[in-house]
Formats: sequence, C-alpha cells, structure tokens
Amino acid sequence: MKIELRLSNIIVKIILPLVLGGAILYWMYRDFDFGSISHVLLDEMNWGWMLLSFPFGILAQAFRGWRWRQTLEPIGEKPRSSVSIYSVFLSYAASLVIPRVGEFTRCGVLKRYDGVSYSKALGPVVTERAIDSLVVACFSGLTLLLQLNIFSVFSSRTGTSMESILSRFSLMGYFVTAVCGMSALVLLHFLLKKLSIYNKVKATLGGIWQGVISLKNVRNIPLFIFFTFGIWASYFLHYYLTFFCFDFTSQLGIGCAMVTFVVGSIAVLVPTPNGAGPWHFAVKTMLILYGVADQNALYFVLIVHTVQTMLVILLGIYAWVALSFHSVNNKIYNNQIN
Repeated sequence: MKIELRLSNIIVKIILPLVLGGAILYWMYRDFDFGSISHVLLDEMNWGWMLLSFPFGILAQAFRGWRWRQTLEPIGEKPRSSVSIYSVFLSYAASLVIPRVGEFTRCGVLKRYDGVSYSKALGPVVTERAIDSLVVACFSGLTLLLQLNIFSVFSSRTGTSMESILSRFSLMGYFVTAVCGMSALVLLHFLLKKLSIYNKVKATLGGIWQGVISLKNVRNIPLFIFFTFGIWASYFLHYYLTFFCFDFTSQLGIGCAMVTFVVGSIAVLVPTPNGAGPWHFAVKTMLILYGVADQNALYFVLIVHTVQTMLVILLGIYAWVALSFHSVNNKIYNNQIN
C-alpha cells in the first residue's frame, strides 16, 4: 500500500508535470529548425542586454529572502540574512525538479542551518502568497486598462469578440442564460459542499486571509512594502531587458512587455518545471498579437526561458556550495565555544 502511494505521488508530482510541459513544448516546436538557433545565439542576439538582466533576476530572489526573514522576526525567529537568501536560491532550483517543492525546501534549509522551527518558517509563506497574488492582480488590472487595444485585436482575430457573441442573443436568451448560470452555481456549491475539496479550498482561502491579516505583526511595514516592490520590479526588469536582445522585440515597447509578463506570470501557475510549456505558449501567443513573426516568437521564448532557467540552476549550485561552508563554520564556532 505504501509503495503504491509513493508511486502515485511520484507520478503526480514529477512525471505528470514533465509530461505536460514536454507535450506542450513538443507541439510548439515539432516543426522547428533547431539548427538555426545557433545562428541567432551567435550572430543576431545582443548578449549585453541579457547579461544586464541577470542582476535583476538575482535581486528578485534576494529581496524575497530579506522579506521572508522580516516576516519571521515577529514570531521569534531570526535566521541570518545570508542563509535566508541562499534558501530561496535553493528553493527555486529545487522547484525545477519537483514543482512547488521549493517552499518546503527553503523551510528545511533554515531549520538545518539556523535552527528555525519548520512550522514557523512555513507559516509566513501564506502571507507571501497572499501579498504576491494581490500584486499580480493589481499589475494585471493596470495592464488590462493600458493595453485594452491588444485584447480587442485578440477578439477580432479569434472571432470571440463580445459584440459578435452577444448580438446572437435575444431577450429570452439572456434570461435563460442567467437562469442556467445561477442554477449551475447553486448546484456547484452543493456538490462542493459534499466533497472534501470544499473544506480544503475553504481552508486555503481562510489561510490567505489570515496571511494578509498577519501583516499587522510585521515590524517596519514600509520596509516590507519596499521588499515587495523590489521583488516584482526586479522580476519585470529581468524579463523586460531581454526584449532588447533581439531586433524583432526591441521596438515593441513597455506595454507589450507588461502584457506578456502578466500572461506569463499567470501561465507559470500551471505546475510544470519553471512554467516550461505553458509559459512558452502564453508569451509566444501574445508576441504574435503584437506583430512578431511566429518563428521569431519561438526563438524568443525558447532562448529567454532557457537562459533564465540556467541562471536559476547556477544560483542553486552557488547556494548549495555557500551553505556547505556555513555548516563547516558553524561546527568550528560551536567547537570553539565548547
């Protein structure tokens, strides 16, 4: 029974995300000429802008480590800043193997190297999720308002404009649709109430709300806001600067970067390693709407995602090596005290 349970966990947590991401990538690149990518990398790409984006990718994770450390202080835990940052570096790298495992990894790192309670370290993660979800929602709303025209283009090209859909409805059609919609919502409510998942979802939403409320215990709220702004500004610049690596994206402007950033941020919610597959598809689709040729859009998402993933791996390796020295230094320090 235990073996079957472990096998099912491996399938759900590792194999299925890999299959899903791999299937999407295969579908997107099934006719792609991979031999041509070396020409783009060596002759057409401006690596200066890519290198310039790296510090912002590092800063985003560092800000997250500092913010996490700040949220731990009110509950009596004070890990070292370096260990907090290294734990975040490792967590992102670990999530490349098993999606979403990074949050547990960084809690384990703090427990091992600074003796932080695992349950206490995991608690503020709920707060982080709530705040980051709020930031993404606000950024998405702002982007939608500023770039309404591109969504109109999407509707016209796909034939899904609201005008064309609503024009087919009569007054009775609106009424029937409303009744069916309300009935479906009521039925869904009662069905979920009978299922265990209802309580899980309710508990999750309650946890997010508690996470937001717990901010009142965080000391120096302006610093917390600064860290949060720093995280997402760094994420955005880490992505936006890559536009200038290619001639076909360098003139698109910050509006396109905002739209593709938002869409990509939502796409990575699909549990594949570093959003591989869903991120490629979402960003490529939006780039095409902005007039980028299909082949060039494929170049962009493949190169940018691969290079930035390599940075995550390198930071994870660096953190692993640095933490090994932390462990040795701690042992020497403890021996000196004894």
